[in-house]
Amino acid sequence: MAYIDYYKILGVSKNASEADIKKAYRKLARKYHPDLNPNDKISEKKFKEINEANEVLSNKENRKKYDQYGEHWQHAEAYEQSKQQNQHKQTYQDASGGYSEEDFSDFFESMFGGRASRSSRQVKFRGQDYNAELQLELKDVYETHKRTLTVNNKNIRITIPAGVENGQIIKIKGHGGPGVNGGPRGDLYIQFSILNHTQFKRDKDNLYITVDLDLYKALLGGELMVDTFNGKVKLNIKPETQNGTQVKLKGKGFPKYKKEGQFGDLYITYQIKTPTNLSEKEKALIKELQKLR
Repeated sequence: MAYIDYYKILGVSKNASEADIKKAYRKLARKYHPDLNPNDKISEKKFKEINEANEVLSNKENRKKYDQYGEHWQHAEAYEQSKQQNQHKQTYQDASGGYSEEDFSDFFESMFGGRASRSSRQVKFRGQDYNAELQLELKDVYETHKRTLTVNNKNIRITIPAGVENGQIIKIKGHGGPGVNGGPRGDLYIQFSILNHTQFKRDKDNLYITVDLDLYKALLGGELMVDTFNGKVKLNIKPETQNGTQVKLKGKGFPKYKKEGQFGDLYITYQIKTPTNLSEKEKALIKELQKLR
């Protein structure tokens, strides 16, 4: 495996912080994403390299192995095991200066038990885990749906449960890198970036919204149509409602993650709007009201 400078690919230094790496990855991933560069083979290759670099450098353990072993970082554990075994055994070198046949036999015997044959000496290594970021709108995760992702030129059909949160990570088993010497494939970890361009503020499975309430309806009471996430509802406004009053609509919030049919609540805060551009008659009536109070 040829050495690939993952730091250079992301355009960061070797002492870059986790935040620096994440920021660089997101910027480049947006720039070279296949959806924004259809049929562009160069961008497709660049996007693949960016994801590969992020998969290694965004993981503390993988980054540590990469910094120490370079292109051999995936086999770091085997190197460490071999090193520890040789510290407890007296080894000798053959005429060519390498380890003798007996050294390797002893090493594999201590790891797997019994005398190892030539065919069994190849250690199986689990494949590399992949990490990917998926950007969705808040409305996209209000209902469970399926989506096709392209990871390393392979289409993967996944189910996205309703109620997924921003920053949440899910694991797709067996969709990572291929194993070495017949080892199992790694896993795919998908981190969700949920963009909210709605008028609602989300806090887990609860939603919050501020609605305008005219002064007269606040004083005298009445009915008001307000938005929920999936439609409108009619509310009864109590007379003498104060500015900042909050009401709760039970079950009108966001779906609870992996709890079919269960929802959080919607909290509505009233913001009383003072009338402007008053006519002379209106001003006179308000003055009369002021005298009565």
